[in-house]
Amino acid sequence: MTKEVKSLEEMPGALSYLIAKVENLEETVQSLRYKQQASNLPHWMDIDELCSYVPSHPVKQTVYGWVSNKQIPYHKINKALAFLQSEIDDWMKQSHCKSQEELEHEALEFIKRRKTI
Repeated sequence: MTKEVKSLEEMPGALSYLIAKVENLEETVQSLRYKQQASNLPHWMDIDELCSYVPSHPVKQTVYGWVSNKQIPYHKINKALAFLQSEIDDWMKQSHCKSQEELEHEALEFIKRRKTI
């Protein structure tokens, strides 16, 4: 990537080369600054993006069920569902599979409640 200047006649060409390289670097730095600023802004997702983002890739009907049961954090913006990526990340970290013991305990509690009705 070095450009040798062997004579004074080649100096204008070398200078043009350097100017072009500096301009290219400035554009790259500006692009990286924009990306960094954009990453600090909250990222909103619609239901299609959410389905792609969640590792299990649920179908829309599943997500609507989660929203209906208030199992997933969501927002309504102009009557449309919107999901904040940071909240979804936290939700995914918090959700875990129940152990056999937890499932058995829930089943016993459910049976007890049904018998008293």
